[in-house]
Order: sequence, then structure tokens, then C-alpha cells
Amino acid sequence: MAHRSHLFTLRIFHALRESLTETPYGLKIFSQDLLAGITVGIIAIPLAMALAIASGVAPEYGLYTAIIAGIIIPLTGGSRYSVSGPTAAFVVILYPIVQQYGLSGLLLASILAGFILILMAFLRLGRYIEYIPESVTLGFTGGIAVVIATLQIKDFLGLHIADMPEHFTEKVNLLFHLLPDYNLWSLSVGAVTLLVMLTWPYLKTPVPPHLPAVVIGSVMALVANQSSIEVATIGSTFSFTLPNGVQGFGIPSMLPDLQWPWDRVQPGESALVFSWQLLQDLLPAAFAIAMLGAIESLLCAVILDGMTGKKHSANSELLGQGIGNVITPFFGGITATAAIARSAANLKSGAKTPIASIIHALVVLVALLFLSKVLSFLPMASMAALLIIVAWNMSEAPKAFHLIKTAPRSDVMVFLVCFSLTVLFDMVLAITAGIILASLLFMKEIAEMTTVRDITHSSKLIDIDIPAGWSVFKITGPLFFAAADKVFGELSLLCESKKGMVLYLDGVSILDSGGVAALSKFIEVSENNNTQIYLADLQRQPLKTLSRAGLPAKNSVITFPTLAAALENLKKGEGNH
Repeated sequence: MAHRSHLFTLRIFHALRESLTETPYGLKIFSQDLLAGITVGIIAIPLAMALAIASGVAPEYGLYTAIIAGIIIPLTGGSRYSVSGPTAAFVVILYPIVQQYGLSGLLLASILAGFILILMAFLRLGRYIEYIPESVTLGFTGGIAVVIATLQIKDFLGLHIADMPEHFTEKVNLLFHLLPDYNLWSLSVGAVTLLVMLTWPYLKTPVPPHLPAVVIGSVMALVANQSSIEVATIGSTFSFTLPNGVQGFGIPSMLPDLQWPWDRVQPGESALVFSWQLLQDLLPAAFAIAMLGAIESLLCAVILDGMTGKKHSANSELLGQGIGNVITPFFGGITATAAIARSAANLKSGAKTPIASIIHALVVLVALLFLSKVLSFLPMASMAALLIIVAWNMSEAPKAFHLIKTAPRSDVMVFLVCFSLTVLFDMVLAITAGIILASLLFMKEIAEMTTVRDITHSSKLIDIDIPAGWSVFKITGPLFFAAADKVFGELSLLCESKKGMVLYLDGVSILDSGGVAALSKFIEVSENNNTQIYLADLQRQPLKTLSRAGLPAKNSVITFPTLAAALENLKKGEGNH
């Protein structure tokens, strides 16, 4: 079907080719892309650094990601308005990897995830992402938001913690015990930054709220530090070593260099020894990164489609995301995917083609080369406040509360399970358990919809006198493994006292192997009881399934194309034999 072709197409450079051939690209469109790219680039600079810090790496690696992935993915992907880079959703996966394997392990896991995304693209799995229930996505995004916000308390309060514990409960316990040691100035900087971000939108200016917020926070931190009051900044927290051995603080104003990912380390880390065992150890984390990257990037593309009326190519977008995540780590970039907030800002700023996303990456590059000293003055408390807002936005709390109030109890249960498992354990377990639980509950609800009704005396459906010892039953609903045993079990008990039964099956749309097995047992029982079975009005799928299974093969079972034909056979007296 042409209107669903976007779900199955796969070609590299899909979005770029589609947008450039749709309308001739000229100065007018370029000017719109340029303005959008500059706007989103300015928004992305502090976000990229903050998300890198939250993931456990130095801020420049977030900038590298925004630059390299921000160019490669829109060039090769399938969504014309998506802007890719580091995102908040990955923090809960990336932070533990950095703690255990360092930056090198994170880069290797990102490359593995990229190959998994490419494989998913070639297997045409893009359309299946839409089968993940909303209760699952709201559950794990809400859980991720709680974890991200918890990780920001340390910098927001200016607490001195070298390494955060691995488990959530241990993190909360440590933060609670260190609360009395908070830094009043760090708390003030963070609180003012947060206040500005919350109130700025009421001014209705085109300037995004986090820019004035971090500027005001930086001025406060600068005044405090010049007054000998310690407020941690990017410059005082992070250091780097140049290729010539010179050590610096803050962010290096240099292009990311090409280097083997397993050799790239942060201060205090050791390079990893590349081996198959290392890849096997990182594979579960890589799979989690790939799944989350696929979900977030395609969810972003769907949202943009709803805002524009355009259609993205799901598999092409997975291909672009995969290529981007394979190449980016060689230049020091961490995991990347489409960022919903930045992509929406890109569209609202007037973007017309993926070139706007590429321009955004070039703006970040300019900031890295010429504004690195200025960026080093950004206070850690302001970065934490920025991420707290990001966490709140990604939690989609209003949607979650609405789901809890209005959704069926099964959906609420799935949401709570995913939310709790994400917070207390990890997102992979949460998504796996959520999908399995949602599937089981869905099958239970569908199975309960399958019913058997005695219509022997229904004047609307039966226009003859049914012979003594015969009954007509109407089965409605899918006869799959979860429902068929119950249905045919009931009929098996009833057939003990019957000469014959007519099963009216026009309401059965699906018959699976479990249904066939249950039907076979029922036929054996009816044959042992000398009960004649008529199967009437089979739909196409059940009929094909029975034919493939070689049923019915017994003389005690006769099929009829319609209920009327089966009743006509009874009327002729065949049912008395």
C-alpha cells in the first residue's frame, strides 16, 4: 500500500534526497535552514555539555557528539527535521558503563549499538517500534527522569562526592547523609537558574529560557569565585591533556581527532584491551542502547510527522542512526539519537531540510573552537538545574497522571512495573518486563472476549426445529492458544449428552496452532461419545489453518460454508442418523 510505503522503505540519504527533490533548493530555503540551524545550535551547546556530564564523561565529548553525529545522521537518515546528539534518555545506561569500563567502554558499546541499529534497519524492524505500548514508554521514561534528577542533586547542592554508588537506593542514602554539607552558593546558583528557566517563558520572547538562565548562573558563580567563595564550574571540575602533553582545564578548543575508541581515556582511566570477551561483556549494554535509540529516534520522527503532515522512513532513520553511532565514537563522540525537544525547536524555527540539522552541528563546532574559555565558566549547579528541567520534560508527568486516572488497571500495572524497575534496577529489565507483562495482560483480555453461546432456540438465527439431542453453539472471538482450551473444554463437557453439535464460527477471525490442537482434542472426545460435529461458516484464515493442518479428517466432523447449509442438512433428517 502506497500510503504505508514509508514503513518499509530503506535507502541511505532518504530524508535529504526526498526534501531536495520535493522543492528546488534555493537561497530562500537555505536562509530558513540557516536560521533554524543557528537557533538549535545555540540551544544544543549547553545541553550537549550537561548531558555528557550526566553520563559520566567530560563536557567536550557531548560537543563532539553534537558535531559528528549531528552531521552524519541527518545526512544519512530518514527523518528530515530530526536533530541528533546526546539525549537525556541514555544517561541511565551510559553512566553505569562509564563507571565500570570508562570512556573507552562507552565508545565501544556505542559502536556495537550502531551495528545493531543497522541490522534492525536491514531486517525492516522500524515499523515494529510502534507496537510498544504507551504504558511501557511512559513507565521507563518516567523512571529515567527520576534517575537523572537524582544524579543532579550532587552538583545542584555543591556536594563533594567522588563516585556515586551503583544502585539507586544507595545513591539516595548517600545524598541524604551528605545533605548537611551543601554549598549555599551552589544551591543559590542552581535555584536561580531553575527559577529563570521556569519563569522566562511567560515573557514570550524568542530566546530559549536556558540561555539567560545559564548566563545569570555563570555571572553569580563568577562573582562568588572572585570573592573566594567556591562554586564548581566546568573549568574547575574538568581537565584535559593536549597531544603535546600540555594540560588544561575546562574544554579544549580543538577539533576531535580520529582515534581507536578503546585507546581514548579520561584522566584517571586506563585504556581497554580490545578482545572478543570485552565485546561480549558490552553486548547487553549495546543492545539496550540500540533499543532505546530506535524507540526515541522513531518516536521523535512520528511526533514531527504529526506536526508537519510529512512521512519519515522508519528503516532509513534506523540506518542513519546506526551509521552515526558507528562513526561518531572514533572521534570521541558518545551515543547519539534524535532529540525530541531540539528537533521540535528546529521545525518551529523554520527548518525545511536536513541541512538545518547539519548547520546546527557546525554552530556547535564554532563554539568549541572559539568559545571554549567562555563555556568553562558555566557552573555545575546551572548544568544540574538545566538537566532537572530536561528530566521533568521527558517524564511527561501530565500524560502519566492521566494514564493512572483513566487507563484500565492492566495498563496502570504495566506503567508502575516499568517505572519501578527502571528506577531500582535498569531500563533493559524494565522494558523487557513491561512488554512481556503488557502482552500477557493483553492476551488475557482478548481471551476473555472469546465466548460460547447456545443459540439453539434463537429465533433470529435459527429458522428450523432443531432435532432432539442436537444443539447449536455460536463461538465469537479469536480461537488462539489462550482462549481455545477453555472454549473447547466447555464444549467437550456438553457433548457427552449430545447426538450432535453445530458450531457456528462466523465470529471466529483467527485460529492458531493452539486452537487447532484444542479442536483436535474436542473432535476426539466427540468421536468417543458418538457425537456428530458440524462446523459452519468458517472465515478465510481459520479455514486455511484447518486445511493446512489436515482437519477435519474424521467422519464425525462435517464442514459447511454457511449456517443455513448446516441447518438445511439437519432439516433433511441427517442429524438423526
